Amino acid sequence: MIDAQRFARLVTDAVVRRPRVWLLFRGPLRKMFDGLAATWETRIGPHHLWALDLALEEVPPPRRVLDLGTGTGVVALALAERYPEADVVGIDLSPGMIEEARRKVPPQLTSRLRFEVGDASALACPDGEFDLVVLSNMIPFGDELARVTAPGGTLVLSFSRGAETPIYVAPDVLRRELDTRGFTEFAEFSAEPATAFRARRH
Repeated sequence: MIDAQRFARLVTDAVVRRPRVWLLFRGPLRKMFDGLAATWETRIGPHHLWALDLALEEVPPPRRVLDLGTGTGVVALALAERYPEADVVGIDLSPGMIEEARRKVPPQLTSRLRFEVGDASALACPDGEFDLVVLSNMIPFGDELARVTAPGGTLVLSFSRGAETPIYVAPDVLRRELDTRGFTEFAEFSAEPATAFRARRH
């Protein structure tokens, strides 16, 4: 049987090439991550945020932040602490991951940090809702990213183990996909072993 990391890479490569096949993989991937939720944070280390932090250094403080593919909320919590004036929402396909994330929200953040179950290919969010959209080890759906990122807003994709991350998309692919959807000012960041990619919405 294919292991979780190999399956995640297979799905990522297939969906980036042909987004419509997501419908075939969505259920199995949700089930896989539900099964991993309870032990997920044993699989990530401090390097998980390194390149993301670099990519965020020059980003103006946002008011509305989306952490897409939030998992157990590690990145969403870090974003809520980094931007004390921002409202942050973490969205993930896996109900198990969202349950774990909700357990971790400290009382001082409950008014501006929330977690929701959702599908990144069809988000229940208004157009242009977010000033900052972050994906960490997450399959990007370009049309939805363009739709929910506000004009002038920032998109950051980070990969905690660079090209070795099971869910990974190469910078040249990201540039090509995002350029056709109104993103510019591309920049790449590296903090071994993590990498990140930043773009700005027209």
